[in-house]
Amino acid sequence: MPLAPARVFAALNAVRPPAQPSPVLRKAVVLGGSVAGMLAARVLADHAESVVVIDRDDLRVSGHRPGVPQGTQLHALLSGGFLLLTQLFPGFREQAVAQGAIVAPPAARRHYLDGRLKVIVPDDADSLTSSRPLLEGLIRQQVLRLPNVKTVAARATGLVFDGTVTAGVRYDVGGAAGVEDADLVVDAMGRSSRLSDWLEQGGWERPAMRRMTVHLNYATALFRRRAADPEHAVVMALKSPHTSPELAGAAFFAVEDDRWMAMMAGYADHRPGHTAEDFVRRLREQFPPEFGELAGCEMLGDIRTYHHADSRRRDFHALKRFPAGLIPVGDAVASFNPVYGQGITAAALHAVCLSTYLRSAPRLALPARDFLDLQRVVVDAAWSLSTSADLSLPHVDGPYPRGHRLSSWISRQVVAATVTDVTTARRFNDVVSLRAHPSSLARPRVILDALRANRRGH
Repeated sequence: MPLAPARVFAALNAVRPPAQPSPVLRKAVVLGGSVAGMLAARVLADHAESVVVIDRDDLRVSGHRPGVPQGTQLHALLSGGFLLLTQLFPGFREQAVAQGAIVAPPAARRHYLDGRLKVIVPDDADSLTSSRPLLEGLIRQQVLRLPNVKTVAARATGLVFDGTVTAGVRYDVGGAAGVEDADLVVDAMGRSSRLSDWLEQGGWERPAMRRMTVHLNYATALFRRRAADPEHAVVMALKSPHTSPELAGAAFFAVEDDRWMAMMAGYADHRPGHTAEDFVRRLREQFPPEFGELAGCEMLGDIRTYHHADSRRRDFHALKRFPAGLIPVGDAVASFNPVYGQGITAAALHAVCLSTYLRSAPRLALPARDFLDLQRVVVDAAWSLSTSADLSLPHVDGPYPRGHRLSSWISRQVVAATVTDVTTARRFNDVVSLRAHPSSLARPRVILDALRANRRGH
């Protein structure tokens, strides 16, 4: 029986770690020390006697990691993701603040759409702002403190199969080959995951990959922040494709070490902000007044750019044959247009899916179908949110899902209503932060409320 997506979302967002560890595995191996890998390791630590995380980087070293090329860019931690992290790591909020992260309640956030200031949702959840290295480092610290988690600095080279079961991982350290046996292997190797190749080499099916070409160009700059406790810690100004084909938008957040981190994004051949002069000029000329004030601050260092070619997903759930003892998570399954900020929150939900699966007394000698079914609900939701928005971009040419025209019209009405109507904005925020399933925005009452708000707004 198909899972009811809205109920799945409600259940996943309510999951808490077990009060006491309940090992059902001897050893679990996680491939990749990404946020998705660390969150999977956190969950596995409750259900395995030992957890080994294999990554090329030395995960004990703090700061920017070579394996995270996008780590220099502005990262938004959605409020849904912040809530999940506080559930997975008791005291996470306080420890993040102690290391310089900024908690941004609703009143400290300003959102613009096409130059119009959106209403504040007073009872919305708090968000957290920091640099990606600080956030990722804090998650890593929390996980590596667990007594049954250890890391191996190595390059994973393949899987070991014992019949229909994944029995271990092959790896390479300085030219020397090794094998780590495992009862469960988690692939968290990101967009460039080689799991599909390894499955094919082992005689298994290769999952279909779907792509949505977006060609997003990011530019991020740091500025000195004068106020230790700014009135607005988050300022975002998004632009609709029909009003601005050149600029996707801009944002700036308060981050650690008394800095502002600012981002500008464009699509296709447009690279807004790729030089310091262009960045500052656009802040002053093309965005609300707060951005002009930011332009008056001292810029620290160089502009950092990043190109995101496409969103992609691998449909592991659709494979007719899949080995037992193997689970993919994070960007290894689906990576989205980063302008929507879904990545970390989606990874946290994948970890919660894993927790739910391991607490269901699964038969580990069989493929993890129950996990894949849960994960599919999360992936489908995040994928539909990002790709439906991307399909409105002038340079994106399908594929268009069934009913796209109607769903696109509904989406435009709801988004427009978030500018003036608190009720619609609250519902929308719950969905975009992955606290509620997108289907909740298609209910007749929601659409009717949005239409009424738009009529009043005009």
